[in-house]
Amino acid sequence: MNPTLSTVVLTLLLSAGSLQVSRAQQSYPPIETDSAALAAKSRYLSGLKESGDLNAGPNVIIILADDLGKNDISLYDSNGVYTPNINGLASGGVVFTEAYTTSAVCNPSRAGMLTGRYPQRFGNELQIMSRYPRNSFEFFVFKNFVDTRPLQLIEPWYSPPEEEIRKQGLPESEISLFEIMHAAGYRVGCFGKWHLGYHEPHLPQNRDIDDFYGFYEAFSLYAPVHSREVVNYRHRIFQNRRIWRQKRKGPSAIVRNGEVIEEKGYLTTRIAEEACRFIRENESRPFFLYVPFNAPHTPFQAPVSCYERFSGEGNRNKRVYDAMIAALDDAVGRIMAQLKESGLEQNTLVFFSSDNGGATYTGATDNGDLKGGKMTWFEGGLNVPLILKWEGEIDPGQVCRDPVSLMDLFSTSVSACRIPPPGEVRLDGVDLLPFVRGTEKGPPHVDLFWRTSFDKTVREGRFKLMVNTRDDLMFLYDLEADVQESHDLKKEHPEIVNRLLGRLAEWEKGLIPPLWPGVMEYEEEFDGVKMRFAF
Repeated sequence: MNPTLSTVVLTLLLSAGSLQVSRAQQSYPPIETDSAALAAKSRYLSGLKESGDLNAGPNVIIILADDLGKNDISLYDSNGVYTPNINGLASGGVVFTEAYTTSAVCNPSRAGMLTGRYPQRFGNELQIMSRYPRNSFEFFVFKNFVDTRPLQLIEPWYSPPEEEIRKQGLPESEISLFEIMHAAGYRVGCFGKWHLGYHEPHLPQNRDIDDFYGFYEAFSLYAPVHSREVVNYRHRIFQNRRIWRQKRKGPSAIVRNGEVIEEKGYLTTRIAEEACRFIRENESRPFFLYVPFNAPHTPFQAPVSCYERFSGEGNRNKRVYDAMIAALDDAVGRIMAQLKESGLEQNTLVFFSSDNGGATYTGATDNGDLKGGKMTWFEGGLNVPLILKWEGEIDPGQVCRDPVSLMDLFSTSVSACRIPPPGEVRLDGVDLLPFVRGTEKGPPHVDLFWRTSFDKTVREGRFKLMVNTRDDLMFLYDLEADVQESHDLKKEHPEIVNRLLGRLAEWEKGLIPPLWPGVMEYEEEFDGVKMRFAF
């Protein structure tokens, strides 16, 4: 063995021996199902099934992009990728300029949207994890010899037992849109990225989904690595090296209704094709269709045909990213064309959004005039595109500038379908239909809240307060005057700071601690200040 290597290995072993961290130092209690909430859920769903007269409502389609910044597309920014199909969807409905997700990362964001509740109410506060450090030695190696930037391992580290890791996901006791629609007699389809749990009982077939195609993980390859149909761009950052290594194995495998299948087509296109098939097969019955695309999340793979549209872009990273967005727009166009061909445009409520802002760490997006990006609590991480269209029921060409939340999609869908909401559950989303129809005045929300471990944020009207207790940081912004979040006003307006701190404290009384720990924190420098964000 090389003497230098021997010395390194010996140093690692000796050092690791002094780094033992007991589970008791950073322990989490076992994840247990809330039996009272589960019983209330069972009563509610049974009541819907027994009603027997709930099939007269419209179809509902939720199209969700993945890591798409609002200013990445021409609908919100003239410098964004030209997206004629998304723009066409918007011109026929309502565009929201101040739509917010419940988290700056994928899993908790989706959990909030599909339950109509702050995910912090039921412990789904941090990203679900399939991998933790196995021991002190592994932690030491990663901490000191692996470049994980912009991510940093959390200290002291804690690795839950394997049986606890398998429990991570949308809690069984939470009522999802899938289960409500199914109980009300709707056919339920989900095509794309699941990311609500990797194991039983959190898989799609256990959440009343009749037809599933996609993958369970946060990511998967869009096409086989060596496909001649795509152009690849490999980022050197830590998390994306893992994606390319995993390929379509484990929870990244392509699955149809619980069975792993081989898929050679480009995933964005295939997801749209599956969604169109589902629409055709259910033309004569009500359906709920959830289409969570993984575009434009990493890995960066774009169809050659889309890549060629951006020959004027000299940066290959940006060119592939733009091509992926173009492919996403094509896919949205296919779905809307199928809806029209099936004669269902006037009987279908359609939403389009993104689970969080653009991932600036890829170098392919900067979220335009919004500060920060995915994993941060700045506007670039939380403020997302949102379109609502219901032909014949909602006047087209509207723009709503009031703050709204993706949690509102739950309440709006249930209301549109004339389904009674669950009475024993506190919902945080509101029905947007009265506001866009003009029958309800005022903003849909007085305030909106966020929390991930030591990061806490509240928006009330024009003011937004961000608190980071880990780094002892606090910022107050006036978003109407300063969308770039460049002027901290906390010293000028201590009375607003105190009021918003009080609102945060009151909101937190209705929350529970996170059900599982994170592994890493995101670190980025803003205005000369290094900040960490939990996820």
